[in-house]
Amino acid sequence: MALILTPGQFTQRAEFYHQLAQLTAAGIGLVQALEQLQRNPPNRSFREPLRRQLEKINQGSTFTDSLLATSGWLPEFDLALIEAGERTGRIDDSFRLLADYYNERARLTKQAISQLAYPVGLIHFAALVFLIVIPFASSQFSASLTWLLFKAAFILSPLYLGAALLIYALQGKHNEHWRSFMERLLRCVPILGKARYFLALARLALALEALINAGVNIIQAWELAANACGSPALRRAILAWRPQVDAGITPAAVVRKCPLFPEMFANFYHSGEVSGKLDEALKRLHTYYHEEGARKLQNFADWTPRVIYGVVACLIAYKIIQFYTGYFGQITTLTNGF
Repeated sequence: MALILTPGQFTQRAEFYHQLAQLTAAGIGLVQALEQLQRNPPNRSFREPLRRQLEKINQGSTFTDSLLATSGWLPEFDLALIEAGERTGRIDDSFRLLADYYNERARLTKQAISQLAYPVGLIHFAALVFLIVIPFASSQFSASLTWLLFKAAFILSPLYLGAALLIYALQGKHNEHWRSFMERLLRCVPILGKARYFLALARLALALEALINAGVNIIQAWELAANACGSPALRRAILAWRPQVDAGITPAAVVRKCPLFPEMFANFYHSGEVSGKLDEALKRLHTYYHEEGARKLQNFADWTPRVIYGVVACLIAYKIIQFYTGYFGQITTLTNGF
């Protein structure tokens, strides 16, 4: 499952869960709901995974087991919430949460793309003017347009290659070591690194709350939520707790010792564990970190185009100054020649 998807794919996944939530909340059985969606899925690519799931369910598997058998179709975050919903009998709530989650991701991705469209267009416009139009006019229209186009494409190729490599590098199909490396790299990016970290904490809190309410053992719930949060660093840290928790140390105490968890997260979790209202504390943590992560992601989407625009504007100004300096230099040379 890719970490970067198009807004359309996020919307299709949201629609899939929205329809499942509506159908199951209306009292329609899960098998009948899946059969209906297989006939009219939000995307044709859903038909084959749904067919395999129905086949597994008809053979006696649970919905979660059928999803696990369809390897790579759903991320672990989805699987954790669905498993929790299936265990508690509130699977329609899990579908509704996932629909809202993917709708939000679709909105943020669409907004980021729309904000990046102008600076990307400006880059190509600048390339057209300074790499094709001006050289062609300077040659008194004798230069080869084919050569100028090839030259412009060659100069822009590092940008295309860099974008393609970034998209490939962020795919979720890579192994744990690669995803850990990318997580450490992106953590150094201002605003974006913190946004991704907060959203991972939000997913962890949401999955943990759902699993605890489903009656999953607290140790197993933490491990499943760690797999679902999408952060290799958090996952490694949480899985390393097992000996300490088995020895009798409470999860709250271990969370407080772990440097990856902010003080607010540790304090809320501790108070929830002590008061017996851990589910409420986790809901508040999910809401806070989701809102903060989304806000920071929005800030990054707002400022990235401005930075690109500023860089492109400076390059255009430099090229204009360079052009007129050369132009007036030629006039001066000709004047002195006379």
